Amino acid sequence: MAEFRTERDSMGELALPAEVYYGIQTARAIANFPISGIKPLPTYIDACMVLKKATALVNAELGCISHEAGMAIAMACDEILEGQYRSQFVVDVYQAGAGTSHHMNVNEVLANRALEILGDRKGNYGRLSPNDVVNYGQSTNDVIPTAIRIGACFALDRYLYPALTELGTQLRLKALAFDDVVQAGRTHCRTRYRCGWGCFGGLRGDRVRPGPASAASGGGTVGVGDWRQRGRHRVEHPSCLPGTHHRAVAGIYRLRFLPAPNLMAAMQSLGAFVGLSGALRNLAQDINKIASDLRLLDSGPATGLKEISLPPVQPGSSIMPGKYNPVMAEMMNMVCFQVMGLDSAIALAAQAGQLQLNVMMPLVAYDLLHMIEILGNGLEVLARRAIAGMVAHPEHCQHSAETSLALVTALNPHLGYLTCAEIAKESLQTGKSLRQIVLERGLLDEITLAQVLDLAAMSRPV
Repeated sequence: MAEFRTERDSMGELALPAEVYYGIQTARAIANFPISGIKPLPTYIDACMVLKKATALVNAELGCISHEAGMAIAMACDEILEGQYRSQFVVDVYQAGAGTSHHMNVNEVLANRALEILGDRKGNYGRLSPNDVVNYGQSTNDVIPTAIRIGACFALDRYLYPALTELGTQLRLKALAFDDVVQAGRTHCRTRYRCGWGCFGGLRGDRVRPGPASAASGGGTVGVGDWRQRGRHRVEHPSCLPGTHHRAVAGIYRLRFLPAPNLMAAMQSLGAFVGLSGALRNLAQDINKIASDLRLLDSGPATGLKEISLPPVQPGSSIMPGKYNPVMAEMMNMVCFQVMGLDSAIALAAQAGQLQLNVMMPLVAYDLLHMIEILGNGLEVLARRAIAGMVAHPEHCQHSAETSLALVTALNPHLGYLTCAEIAKESLQTGKSLRQIVLERGLLDEITLAQVLDLAAMSRPV
């Protein structure tokens, strides 16, 4: 077997290793973009395979390509969806505008694997071409935004939604378990009033659940369907037939997938991705606060709040024996910061479109799917390795609440503002509790005072 094969494109010839499935245009992209070493995410590859399989099957059904070619391409897509040939998707995330380099990487891998399935050799594009057969009736400009939409739906289902469900369950369980634990409330980093743990049950993820996905496929290069009534087959490309291509996608993956009502708008605007990214940013901001609150509540043991303990999962210091840190909450903070940064990058990329195309789609594709993946993975381990094993310290919480000067607020309706201010000042100066001072001064009897300062009742919302 030859160690190399030679391929030719419009720029000339190039020798490629015989064993690789990508082709000459991918090889040029490898040489042109040695930027980050970051390759396409598996979810993005899956989305491209679903889209290419749907297109191949519909093209074969309509006679745009041969039946054997359509079936071979579909089989190649299935193999890649099962995890094979993933190493062949090699184009850096930072690449040619619009994603042409990645798109041709996909087309070439599918063409060469399909040729093998047909019993032919890699590179025999006269029989099955990456451009003329695998990519029949398609353009990077409609394939990539459609693949991003499919990939986002995959990523949400695989990573984020299950993790949000688990985290919400664990937080609600802890809210119930800690229901009898009195906690001092704090505002402005000062003790304010009593509160319960009901905030643990208030996380909502429905704000990041989009409606039906709409796709730009069929728009061609500028959104008007370049392939209509063109080519030797003299039929409209399947993507231009209302609903045909999208039903094929839905048949491969159970996904509500509809044609975009305006293909030109769907290709020019990345607003849908900005909207989803913004919802993920908002979720990250809420999660970030929860993680920061957990770190504060677990601070100590002697010099912090220490109202809860998160389970120790690893040693916390290379020099201090016995130290454990809230590492899962720290990790979650960093993930949330990264999500917020990626959202900013997506917003900048989305406003950089010009005329009929936004060429910044490769950046949006990676950042959007990456933020969903890391947020979902982070939430899953936070729920499982931190929240599930979290315990409260009722006696310490009770003491903090009892000694809080904020209790004087409950005395105000019974004793008046000025008297309560004097009681608070004496408590701060002497260290005596509010209860002790009220009883010593004979301002209220024990039974009435116990009712007024019933911490458990005060911790529950009215």
